[in-house]
Amino acid sequence: MIFSKSYCPHSQRVRELFASLGVDYTILELDQVDDGASIQEMLLEITNQKTVPNIFVNKVHVGGCDRIFQAHQNGLLQKLLQEDLAHDYDLIVIGGGSGGLSCAKEAAILGKKVLVLDFVVPSPHGSSWGLGGTCVNVGCIPKKLMHQAALLGQALNDSRKFGWEYSQQVKHNWETMTQAIQSHIGSLNWSYRLALREKGVTYVNSYGEFVEPHKIKATNKKGQETYHTASKFVIATGERPRYLGIQGDKEYCITSDDLFSLRYCPGKTLVVGASYVALECAGFLAGFGLDVTVLVRSILLRGFDQEMAEKVGAYMEKHGVKFIRKFVPVAIHQLEKGSPGRLKVLAKSTEGPETIEGVYNTVLLAIGRDSCTKKIGLEKIGVKVNEKTGKIPANDVEQTNVPYVYAIGDVLEGRPQLTPVAIQAGKLLARRLFGTSLEKCDYTNVPTTVFTPLEYGCCGLSEEKAVEIYKHENVEVYHTLFWPLEWTIAGRDNNTCYAKIICNKCDHDRVLGLHVLGPNAGEITQGFAAAMKCGLTKQQLSDTIGIHPTCGEVFTTLEITKASGLDIAQKGC
Repeated sequence: MIFSKSYCPHSQRVRELFASLGVDYTILELDQVDDGASIQEMLLEITNQKTVPNIFVNKVHVGGCDRIFQAHQNGLLQKLLQEDLAHDYDLIVIGGGSGGLSCAKEAAILGKKVLVLDFVVPSPHGSSWGLGGTCVNVGCIPKKLMHQAALLGQALNDSRKFGWEYSQQVKHNWETMTQAIQSHIGSLNWSYRLALREKGVTYVNSYGEFVEPHKIKATNKKGQETYHTASKFVIATGERPRYLGIQGDKEYCITSDDLFSLRYCPGKTLVVGASYVALECAGFLAGFGLDVTVLVRSILLRGFDQEMAEKVGAYMEKHGVKFIRKFVPVAIHQLEKGSPGRLKVLAKSTEGPETIEGVYNTVLLAIGRDSCTKKIGLEKIGVKVNEKTGKIPANDVEQTNVPYVYAIGDVLEGRPQLTPVAIQAGKLLARRLFGTSLEKCDYTNVPTTVFTPLEYGCCGLSEEKAVEIYKHENVEVYHTLFWPLEWTIAGRDNNTCYAKIICNKCDHDRVLGLHVLGPNAGEITQGFAAAMKCGLTKQQLSDTIGIHPTCGEVFTTLEITKASGLDIAQKGC
């Protein structure tokens, strides 16, 4: 890259040198662009060089005309040029999920040669999918669409109270829904492939495995192997559902890898686990009118605010989802084949010798996920991996202990496991590696929503975590129950929805955590998350005029603290 001015004679000498060496170069004439002066100031700050030409070779600052000719004479220029030629690619991304694709596309935009390797190992039931990773294929997208399908069923029930009259029997058709969802996902898979092609990213549907430093083996579904090298690598392989390790689990149970493309209605379902995946799936399956039971080993929504988690569970239980607490499965037996078949589940108490049995059509496992880091050859190049979790430790710029290897997304240790986080981290990583940016991904105050029948949105700390960090005497919690206006005519549960903020009394009542349980919780939380990034305080919330009548306005009228013990029940809109 040559930064120059159109009238500079020394630039012409540099161009002639590069041309004689057959080197491609880009030149920016600073007197021909509007922001040339500011660019030259930035170059001065970065390089401490006032004059032009100002030359970079493969992101390494060489200097001016004399320096480039000196580098040519002593062999340094050839060495710098060969660093780029020594490898097939500037960047290889292992994993074609949200984070990997974000990083690959951004690197390509910055002019780098990029390869994406993506391969889905089929689940024990044979499920696999296209480009895009978990979120698009077996996560956020199909989950939210099935959640919406269940909400429409509730809306149908509400509609009669609003004057809608219909006499025909209304029922849910699983096959129609899954076909529509899979069709939409297929269109997304295609759009991702097209986006890579348009940006010049090479996409190979093969399994990537390191064989030596800077070198990777790619194996396709036919077992054919190719080898590729790169200057830098990004590991974005994500996670897959965990199995129980008991008799019959992989033979007869399904996971979220299988549910969203299941060709038949699952029928009476046992959901094993209490993660957000477990409760979301249990919620929409019950919303379709299915008999659903959740088998819980310990607590609901580990890592989330436990008051909110229990309210989520209580609402689900009140609306037909059964919970069996403090039990774990020990064996799964097939009683009858079919679509669905019949399975007998034997479970044991976590608190004693008691055992129970139950018969279900489908058993859905949602007990957690394991990082896909064990069979990609990381040990061959010395990348450290947490042996217990399979996650990869990295510094604050996502760099592993091996300098040319980076990790983003769910495989990264100690970071939120959310699609938008991976997308942001991937984009910023590419800009730091191949652009001029120094911006790091900010992993604090990341908002999220659990799409249970009554949605739970949150940003910041749970109440438990806030008390642990700041001590009980320094934390103030403002809270309220509320009744959405849309629920009043429909006769739905009064004083079930709930909102609270957790504030630091020692810092102007700065909001440490914001939590809401109610309709459209994700939409509410997203807006307040931006405010929390700006250092939101309780006073600023009180000074904000709410939009009436909405659910989000409750955060502008919070007056009652938990410490006061006053009644928070609402009697009007």
